[in-house]
Amino acid sequence: MQYLYVIVFAVFMLLFWFSNFFNIPGNWLNVLLMLVWKLIFSTFSWYFWFLIFFIALFGEGLEFYFQWWVSKRYGGTKKGNIGSFIGAIAGAIIGAPFLLGIGAILGSVVGAFLGSLVFELLSQRKVKEALVASKGAAFGKALGFSVKSGLGMSIVVLSIIKIWP
Repeated sequence: MQYLYVIVFAVFMLLFWFSNFFNIPGNWLNVLLMLVWKLIFSTFSWYFWFLIFFIALFGEGLEFYFQWWVSKRYGGTKKGNIGSFIGAIAGAIIGAPFLLGIGAILGSVVGAFLGSLVFELLSQRKVKEALVASKGAAFGKALGFSVKSGLGMSIVVLSIIKIWP
């Protein structure tokens, strides 16, 4: 029976991880799922749970950091970065209904580009400079999402290894 529980949990963990592609916080859902497992079965230590909690937190931080950092590397300003964060959120919301929900990822990347572009242009930047900085914001958003998703998969793998009987 324990194998059945582990398999069901593993399937849910994979589904929650996949929900990242719909801009649903799948890494945090997996952290909560492991908390439920810990409270019911107690087959691993609290240190492990805090480890996966900090991996999820680190992934979120890296997602924002890479969006900011790559935009800066492409010449983005502080206002352009604020615009890219606002645009990414708006783009994810607007894009969510498309492509069976995966449009949220594309929407967040396009939104980061457009948000950065608008704010850079409002800051009196030249169009060419604003386009380059906005391209950096879009690349940074895609890189940040990729890193966060990779760390999320590490949470899934580590957790399955930990709970497997």
